[in-house]
Parts: sequence; structure tokens; C-alpha cells
Amino acid sequence: MTFNGTWKVDKNDNYDKFMEQMGINLVKRKLAAHDNLKVTITQNGDKFTVNESSAFRTIEIIFTLGVHFEYSLADGTEIGGTWTVEGDKLVGKFTRKDNSKVLLTVREIIAGELVQSYHYYGVDAKRVFKRA
Repeated sequence: MTFNGTWKVDKNDNYDKFMEQMGINLVKRKLAAHDNLKVTITQNGDKFTVNESSAFRTIEIIFTLGVHFEYSLADGTEIGGTWTVEGDKLVGKFTRKDNSKVLLTVREIIAGELVQSYHYYGVDAKRVFKRA
């Protein structure tokens, strides 16, 4: 499993509906749909460093597989949870601090692309990234 590298968002599938379900307002959803997100992932054993750079912010996220950490989404939503490995997939399970609802996300490499899938309260979405 190698997620190492720099990835640039290429397409979204049902992402607006997902963001709406997350409670993100229309203006922020429209901006986020065109955020030109670039993600750089570096893995060293069980430790990951993820640098996210978009039109809105640049942030570094450091986590260790299986270890709980807290994080703030681009819209300010605070979550806490863990990333684990299931086969060739990175699986994240996070709980929102404001309403205790669970956000599930999966990262996997499919046909040379990084596919990030989301599931939140009955809504599924995907973002597909190509190597930058």
C-alpha cells in the first residue's frame, strides 16, 4: 500500500449532497466544489503526514494508525477519531464533536488514482485525485 505522493483533486461524485448533509451552507459548498485541493501524503511505517493545500487553507495533519486524534475540517467542524488499515485501504472513523454523528472515510488507490470515499448519515460521496 503506497499513498505516498502529491495528489490533485480531479472530480467529485455526490460531494455537494455530502457537504449539505454535513451542514455546510450553500456558499461554502459551491466554493469547496472548486477548491483545487492538493494533498501530499508521506507514510513512514504507521505514521502519516498529510499536507492539504486548497484555495481556502493549508494544513498539516499528522497521525499514527490506530491512535485517536482530533482535527478541524475546512468548514470548522471539529472531529475526533482514528485511521486504520484494512487490506489496501486506509479507513477513517471520526465522530463530530457538535452532534456525535459518525463520518466514515476510505482512501484507496484504484487504477493509479487516489479515491477518497465518504459516508455520513445516509449520504455517500467520492473525490478522485490524480498524481500531481
